[in-house]
Amino acid sequence: MTEKVRLFFRIGYLGDGFHGSQIQPDVRTVQGELVRVFRSLKWLTGPVEDQLLVLSSRTDAGVHVRINGGIVDVEKNLWEALTPRKMIRAVDDRLDNNIAFLTVQEVALDFNPRMAMHRVYRYRLEALEFWEQPDIEAFQRWLDLFVGTYDARNFARLEEGKNPMRTILETKPWMDGERLMGFEITGEAFLWNQVRRIANALFRLAIGELTEEDIKAAIQHPLKPVDFGVAPPEWLILWGVEWEHSRLPPESHSTVFSSPPTGRTAERTRKGRWQRAAQHEVKTMLYNEWAEIGTLPVAYHRSQ
Repeated sequence: MTEKVRLFFRIGYLGDGFHGSQIQPDVRTVQGELVRVFRSLKWLTGPVEDQLLVLSSRTDAGVHVRINGGIVDVEKNLWEALTPRKMIRAVDDRLDNNIAFLTVQEVALDFNPRMAMHRVYRYRLEALEFWEQPDIEAFQRWLDLFVGTYDARNFARLEEGKNPMRTILETKPWMDGERLMGFEITGEAFLWNQVRRIANALFRLAIGELTEEDIKAAIQHPLKPVDFGVAPPEWLILWGVEWEHSRLPPESHSTVFSSPPTGRTAERTRKGRWQRAAQHEVKTMLYNEWAEIGTLPVAYHRSQ
């Protein structure tokens, strides 16, 4: 039997180009695109059930990703014949332009990318219809309500067999100067739709449809069901996943984010055009982040 090695890679992608990250029949997904490329390079061969290529964090259609990670098992002699630079270039040349293959390295054969230290998300609340910027101190107080370890089923789409206990490590406003754009949230792991449901709760707090007591009750009494709604996916970014051996790089690029139209002239047509522009701003930010994170090592050639 051919000896295998396990490779850990980091990727970023634009979520509106795919029907989510996990493989699904008859639709384009991030995992499916990676498998297609590795098979086209003959780096994954044989029966599909014998191949291993998995991602760390699952994302829904529309959710953008600065850094996700995954593993793939390949033949040892193939990896020894390649360099990280050659592998990254070969994969990136064949990938859909909505995915960036950033880094790759060998890890232990028992390494599981899902066992990450934590995950960080950002959500651009200001892009939601009827958003009203609240007082920053009040907003931080609302964010603090979500920090801690608790049964989060009232802020998730709970899948059968999933443990609803989750730990939120940190929350903070996402600012552009004095303007509140949204929020950043860090947790060990998140339930399905958890960040988007927290986002919608914060939005409804900002426009006065919910109170802090509503949020406290939903957390303290998880067996009494409430539904605060789900914010749309296109303003959510998986900012990054961090592992012991692969720390989350700091933000590397300063992007200009235009502010949403306000006042009497902020009617639906103008807001819709601004929202489309705002999506391009998010994508520009991500492409610039990937350009920095995925910088390839310089290759030196011997003089003849």
